[in-house]
Amino acid sequence: MQSKKLLIHLIKIYQKVFSPDRGILRWVYPNNKGQCRMYPSCSEYMIISIEKYGIFRGVWRGALRIFRCNPFQKKFVDIP
Repeated sequence: MQSKKLLIHLIKIYQKVFSPDRGILRWVYPNNKGQCRMYPSCSEYMIISIEKYGIFRGVWRGALRIFRCNPFQKKFVDIP
């Protein structure tokens, strides 16, 4: 249980610091217009998946979601 909360906390730190759509370093990504192509964003999707399916399956689903993301993709909603 504690490792689940720790992993979610680490993902939230990533969102606040490095995330290209909401982090404080979003100026590093000049081509990004401040929003993700998918809803929810990949990091938010991983948090939802970890809460719903547990650590291993949630991280696996989150990783698959990251691999699906590409610059040629149209916007779409994908709920775990």
